[in-house]
Amino acid sequence: MTLNEYQLKAAQTAIYPSTMAMIYPALGLAGEAGEVANKVKKLVRDGKLDREGVAAELGDVLWYLSALARDLNVDLEDVAQANVDKLESRMKRGVIEGSGDTR
Repeated sequence: MTLNEYQLKAAQTAIYPSTMAMIYPALGLAGEAGEVANKVKKLVRDGKLDREGVAAELGDVLWYLSALARDLNVDLEDVAQANVDKLESRMKRGVIEGSGDTR
């Protein structure tokens, strides 16, 4: 399955009001990312990782990411390609480390 195919299939389950476009998925994305972090945190506390649980939460992150991209009228594959292009450019210019959006 491609990212764009996933985005189309995931959109069929997006049942939030159009007045909440971008808002609902952005908040959901933040919440689900927090759930991923919480499961990974337990690795620090307990010394073990629930890989299946983290993977399930990553699926939720992907759903909200997909919904947000759809609300912005952006294909997930375009988002992924733009990100890879940015990272490859930073590698070539020797600025992959550090901080700032415009490295």
